[in-house]
Amino acid sequence: MGSEPTGVMSTPATVALVGRPNVGKSALFNRLIGRRLAIVEETPGVTRDRLYALAEWRGRTFSVVDTAGIDAHADRREDGATDQIAVATRRQAEAAAHEAALVVFVVDAQTGRHPLDDEVADILRRTRRPVVLVANKAESQSAAATIDGEFTRLGFGSPSAVSAIHGEGTGDLLDRIVEALPAELPDAEAPGELALAIVGRPNVGKSSLLNALLGEERVVVAETPGTTRDAVDTLFMWHDRPIRLIDTAGVRKKPQAGGAIEYYSALRSLNAIARCDIALLVFDAMVGPTTQDRRLAGIALEERKGLLIVGNKWDVAREQGEFQQAELIEVIHDQMPFAKFAPVTFLSAKTHRRLGSLMPIVAHVCENLDRRIPTAQLNALVRDAILAHPAPTKNGRVFKVLYCSQAATHPPLFIFHCNDPDLIATSYKRFLENTIREHADFEGVPLTLEFRSRRSDDEKHGA
Repeated sequence: MGSEPTGVMSTPATVALVGRPNVGKSALFNRLIGRRLAIVEETPGVTRDRLYALAEWRGRTFSVVDTAGIDAHADRREDGATDQIAVATRRQAEAAAHEAALVVFVVDAQTGRHPLDDEVADILRRTRRPVVLVANKAESQSAAATIDGEFTRLGFGSPSAVSAIHGEGTGDLLDRIVEALPAELPDAEAPGELALAIVGRPNVGKSSLLNALLGEERVVVAETPGTTRDAVDTLFMWHDRPIRLIDTAGVRKKPQAGGAIEYYSALRSLNAIARCDIALLVFDAMVGPTTQDRRLAGIALEERKGLLIVGNKWDVAREQGEFQQAELIEVIHDQMPFAKFAPVTFLSAKTHRRLGSLMPIVAHVCENLDRRIPTAQLNALVRDAILAHPAPTKNGRVFKVLYCSQAATHPPLFIFHCNDPDLIATSYKRFLENTIREHADFEGVPLTLEFRSRRSDDEKHGA
């Protein structure tokens, strides 16, 4: 399966943004993760409206979770009935606070302290989680001047004054978040171990696939705590290689509200992707990929993980469907054009039909993660491609590649030393990536192409 994965993985801590409605949690969420989204804004299929994302600050990576506003009275309708949506919303936010390593309690500096803020504070005190208090919308001097005494009485110390819309104070807030997070503990990982995350929407057969893999191999060697208190990682051997299956399937402490099930599936998937080498994106072959599936695929590629797309329940789809596998694969690639290089396979976890083909594909993607192109071959390949298809000019200037090299594997990183990185168009970057893919087998593997100017290289070497 190629060389051993490098480095030691660790589980990102979860930071939950909690507060009453309309205090600006979503705006703060977007501000906190804005740097990360800016890195991948050219990646098709990665939308900006998801409620969870990874953020990085001062070398620390953590998950940020945006929750719906907690309104303790919203479930009391005028007719005396219970508002199930409001109940589900409050449960989701409360549960997110319970699951988080750190809670960011957001209040509104413009409107001041509200009775609902006190009720949210009571809820957070019961979670016994560390809390960072944040007063958002502190754009004006008058709002910023009054927040300390007014909100300190909530019992969580002095609030950080921020303006999520304008970005003011968010750097100091991130400093507080990183300082308050618990120490980062590495996951137990054996040498040469390959981590597979089984991700996807609820009820597509993720747990069935995990059980099928373990039942067929029958060589479970250990169970260790996983990303949440009610999930486990499972280790088994495949062809003398230790495989860690990161299970995101089971919501064993089942929330009462259906929306929360989808919500926690997404959170577990995010953490699992961050910890894995290869993500197995499982979807229902009877339904096809959904928006949530496309988001998960985008996150896996954004995190530079290997990706394998698995259509489960193929036995039912084959009996009732009118399409062949090749036609379905074409449809999937049309729906997820940013992941066309990811292999697609169909199986039935229930009947084990085509189950035996899965792990060889995983092994192949693992080999591709560690594939390296010799520098001389790479430069000849790129030179010939540019001669055959020169880059378009920009303001009369021509983009030129001086030389290139593959700086890393797992995943592959290619460095292009050029005259000016600003001259290269996004379409030409895709052309160079496709050129490399046509030359070498990188199926299932995201490629990173980094462009550096000659001037910056000279400065790094003190020239």
